[in-house]
This record gives sequence, structure tokens and C-alpha cells, in this order.
Amino acid sequence: MVKFDENNNVIVDESFFAIIVGVEKSNDKSGDIEYSVSELKGLVEAAGGETIGIMTQRLERPNTATYIGSGKVGELAEMADNMEADTIIFNNELSGMQIRNLEDITGKKVIDRTILILDIFARRAISKEGKLQVELAQLKYRLPRLTGFGKSLSRLGGGVGTRGPGEKKIELDRRHIERRLQDIRNELNEIDRTRKLQRESRENREIPIVALVGYTNVGKSAIMNHILCKFEKDDKNVVEKDMLFATLDAKHRGIELDKQHKFVLVDTVGFVSRLPHSLVSAFKSTLEEAAFSDLIINVVDYSNKDNEFQQEITKDVLADIGASDIPMITVYNKVDLADNKNSLSHDENIVFTSAKTGENMDLLLETIKKKIFDIPITANFIIPYDKGSVSSEICRVGNVISMEYKDDGVHIAAELKEKDFGRVKNYAII
Repeated sequence: MVKFDENNNVIVDESFFAIIVGVEKSNDKSGDIEYSVSELKGLVEAAGGETIGIMTQRLERPNTATYIGSGKVGELAEMADNMEADTIIFNNELSGMQIRNLEDITGKKVIDRTILILDIFARRAISKEGKLQVELAQLKYRLPRLTGFGKSLSRLGGGVGTRGPGEKKIELDRRHIERRLQDIRNELNEIDRTRKLQRESRENREIPIVALVGYTNVGKSAIMNHILCKFEKDDKNVVEKDMLFATLDAKHRGIELDKQHKFVLVDTVGFVSRLPHSLVSAFKSTLEEAAFSDLIINVVDYSNKDNEFQQEITKDVLADIGASDIPMITVYNKVDLADNKNSLSHDENIVFTSAKTGENMDLLLETIKKKIFDIPITANFIIPYDKGSVSSEICRVGNVISMEYKDDGVHIAAELKEKDFGRVKNYAII
């Protein structure tokens, strides 16, 4: 539908009406088809669309020409016409030939789950790196599908699934696309080198990194924003929406618990079932923020009945990026929405929170502190006045509790890390 603003300029309406097609293969072990299709509905909504129909089929093996059976294709075409759908979205990955054949039969735009996710990522990418990673994933997906897929974009161009390089690159020959892929890889390598230098700088300053990971829309950004507000850093808040993939680019925020306890909190992109391999590969450098962290906070939506399945997806992705052995706290968020609060267990590696109400958020911060910092040594010191450098050192590296100037010297009560205490222990009161 064409709309106009107050100055009579055309407004592009990118909303669309979709029919979802889900195929359950008899040998598929990747999860429940109902859950996967329900999740796809959420992805459609995140892309600005509305699901108006769902069709499912159980198959021994996909049809090489149309993925679903020929009879079902006819039903799908009739269903799309009757419901006035403009887009058909398959929950399974299609070949370029299958897309072309399905579009020829139905007369509708046909995309698959991977194209939809790539489209959402193309909308949400903000940083230069994020945009490059999306373009890389899109081109890698489309390169083997140039036959057939090009017709899809040229005939039904615009809207969902055509964002990013599709409109600009699909007509170019394979060699040109491959050259662009290499250019993107070179740019990402340069960005990755810069990130490694930044990471080394943080390590040299001994600033720990804490990474928020988990399924998309479990409340990672809400937790980060609650912590930022607690330390009066509201101006550093990140995007927070009740929507799949509201956050795409990793966000780094410095948190200062007190003078001696500082860390970098990282909000990472959320995971999803059947996350396209091209995205995992393209976003590996971003996801590696978790792999290089000192502590992972695995955020789980406690109110979601499928949270055990979501945790499995998260663990699989963490394994893919080599982050399985990093210390982890599991945070069951959104307990304010849960009915089974009586079943909350007690474990030093598990915290039940609500970023919305603030429940147990202080406990989460205390748990983080215990995990990433040495248990401080509290001691009393008497520093002679001619040893002013020692007093300065304690003030610099320690958390000073009290300080008094007496006849025999400066009396200081302070908390210090074990290694710092070792340098001034000769002045401690036994």
C-alpha cells in the first residue's frame, strides 16, 4: 500500500502478510516443529510482518523441485490467493531452484527462514562491523543460489528478504561477488585486529570482561540497563524491546562496583534455533566476545516453558565458538512472570532475577564480584610518616575503609587483593 506523509512524500510501507510453511522430516532431530514454527512467527513479527496462515507437512525427504509435495504446492497456491498473502516463508532452507519453482507456481514471493533472519539483521545492524558481517552472510548465502534466486528478486523486488546487498549485487557475476566477499573479509580482519588490541589493553589493565549471553529476547539488555541505572549510567542504556533480535551489535559498558572492582559488561547478540551457519560464521568475531570473557552470564527466560530447549541452543553455540569452559553463572530472568516460584533452587552458580522489578539484581552483582575478583584481605596498617609512598600505594590499589593520622604514623584500614597485600604486609598490624 502506498502512503504519503504531510509533505506528500511517498512512505514505503514494508509490512507484509505471510504464510508460514513448516516441514517436519522424519529423521530430523533438531527440535519440535511446533516450537520452531512458533518461533518463526516471532521472526516474522520482528521483520515487520504478520502471519496470516500456517501450513505443515511431514516428509521422509524434501522434494528436490519444490521442497514440499506437489499436491501441497497446489494447496499452498490456493491458500495464498484466498488469504491475499504476499509472502510465503519456509521454515526450512531452500535452494535457489526451489525458490524459483515455488514462485512460478504460487505467484508469490517465497523466502526461507535464513533469508528472513538475514533481513532482520540487515535492519538492525548499526556499526560498520555489523553491517559488513550481515553483507558477508547474505552474499555467502546467495552465491550458490544465483540460478533461480536472481529471478525472485528481479520479479518481486523490494521488501522483506531483499534488503542489503541483494538489490545491488545479485545481477553482478559470480567473480564480482567473490571479489566483494574478499574485500569484506579484509575489512573485518582489520576490525578484528583493532578489537584484539583493545582486548589486550583491557587485559593489561586487569579489567575483567563479563559477557551476557543467551537466547534472543530473554532480557539480556534489560539486565544490562538495570545495572547501568544502578550506577547512574542511564545515558549508556542499550536498546531494549520485547522482540527477537532487538540487539545485534555487541555493546560494551564499563561498570565500577567500587574503586577496586571494575569490569566490562558485554551485551551480545541473542541466539535462536536453526541459526544459519553463515551467520554463526560471519558473526564469529562478535560472538568471540563471549569466548574471550572472564565470566559468562547465561540468561534464561524463567517464564518460558521451552527454556530448557533454549539453553541447549545456547550451549551449542557457545561450544561452536570455543566458550564452553569459561566460568558461568546461569541467571533465570523474568521470575516476576513465572508461576512456579516455589521451585527456585539454591546454587552459588544460579541466580533468579527480574530485571523489570529489580528482584535479586544486587545478588547477581555480588555473585559476579565473587566470581571475577579475588576475595579481598581486610587489614589494618600503621605507616610511618617517612613511608608516604606506602600510604599512597595502599590508597591507590586498595579500598580504604578509614584513615587516621596519629603520633606513630598513618593508621589505615583497607581491603586489598592478595597480591597487593603482599607488597605492604610488613606494615600490617598483627
